[in-house]
Amino acid sequence: MASAAFEEIVEDFEFLEDWEDRYRHVIEQGKAMEPLEEALKVPATKVDGCASQVWLHPKIEEGRFHFDGESDALIVRGLISVLRSLYNGLPLAEVMAVDARAELERLGLNEHLSAQRSNGVRAMIERIRETAAAQL
Repeated sequence: MASAAFEEIVEDFEFLEDWEDRYRHVIEQGKAMEPLEEALKVPATKVDGCASQVWLHPKIEEGRFHFDGESDALIVRGLISVLRSLYNGLPLAEVMAVDARAELERLGLNEHLSAQRSNGVRAMIERIRETAAAQL
């Protein structure tokens, strides 16, 4: 069910044996993302439940889900990038069908994130799902 972009991340992680290398890879992905425009960092795009500041800006284009995001924490910015690779470009109905927890387990993220970071990822996934569901 995962996109080609997410499968690339899975493949990259298979070559990175050490969690520290994987952690750095996630951070580098976040650094490579375009920053979210300051005008989009508003209460409506802010995600509650995250330890750091997180904004997600969804867009529906031709029935497909896309979002951009930003965080003030490097690792969270990287996690946003991972979620973008998982969800961006999917038809709205497929967004709802993604088992994000199972997909992220393939990366081993669940066992290496703090409880606060895990809660933040769940909050971001919930926001993505709510946004897609509202458009169906």
